[in-house]
Amino acid sequence: MRKVILLVMTLWIFPGILFSQIYVKNVSKVGTTSAPFLEIGIGARAIGMGGAFVALANDASAMYWNPGGLAKLKNSSVLLEHSEWLAGINFDYTNVILKLGELGTIGGSITSLTMADQIVRTVDRPEGTGERYSAGDLAVGLSYARSLTDRFSIGFNAKYIHQKIWHMTASAFAIDFGTLFITQFRGLRIGASLSNFGTNMRLDGRDILVYHDIDPRIMGNNPRIPAELKTDSWALPLLFRLGVAMDVLNNAANRLTLAVDAQHPSDNAQSLNVGSEYAFRNFFMVRIGYKSLFLQDGEEGLTFGAGLKQSIYGMADIQVDYAFANFGRLKNIQKFSLQILF
Repeated sequence: MRKVILLVMTLWIFPGILFSQIYVKNVSKVGTTSAPFLEIGIGARAIGMGGAFVALANDASAMYWNPGGLAKLKNSSVLLEHSEWLAGINFDYTNVILKLGELGTIGGSITSLTMADQIVRTVDRPEGTGERYSAGDLAVGLSYARSLTDRFSIGFNAKYIHQKIWHMTASAFAIDFGTLFITQFRGLRIGASLSNFGTNMRLDGRDILVYHDIDPRIMGNNPRIPAELKTDSWALPLLFRLGVAMDVLNNAANRLTLAVDAQHPSDNAQSLNVGSEYAFRNFFMVRIGYKSLFLQDGEEGLTFGAGLKQSIYGMADIQVDYAFANFGRLKNIQKFSLQILF
């Protein structure tokens, strides 16, 4: 079993090394992938810790950060999240996780990015044509995770991804993989995940239908031949993460957790996320972190947050979390999430 664990962890680490060799140094490739909303972090708790959550992965947001952590959850749960993203965009997420005993853990999720309708403007009519357009993104996922030993677990997500802007749409399918290993050294946790491995996306719709003149130099031919413009396909934002987390203080009244994640995205340079969480009697939590450390020209930075957890008549636990994340020139975002554990 130890050989199997070492093999699986090597398979996770190898892609990160391979990517670093393939991609040209000092070239970030920002803006060269489709569906960037897939890189928006889930869960106010994880965001408050600077996104350093791959090795922790011990609540419902593990479905996003590391599906291998789902196998270690003690309860079934529901997660609801809402935030006003940058530029007035609304971001919503929900998932449901069910424990099936020895059969493992299953779950489903929905991610939605929406915006208010916008006025259609053209060069000839800059004040508007009288039409309005909308844009939005959607991802629907199914998850499964299982513990292979009492210390090692694996999990995966299968996702359908859809994007729309006015009359144009694009779709793709992707898979996330995740592993989590709990060592015997003071509960040190090691996690790794590979997200958004899937098909390319290409916009299609009626806006690429045009009339074309095959040869405008010839008189008398048909200048209105129905034609279709060819749009390029774009890869999904592949993201490899490797992290460690440990409780440096853990007793009946106090817990202090420290976590560090290294991340290698296909559309940006490598960086680190660092974070910490202090919990008092597992009732009140405060968090602080820093996102995208060492990332050149990055706008993200300091994060912090807090949470409350309360039992409801011994039937379920309710946890409410808040997070603030600094985005530099893009100002900031605030996240709220609600977890129900039963």
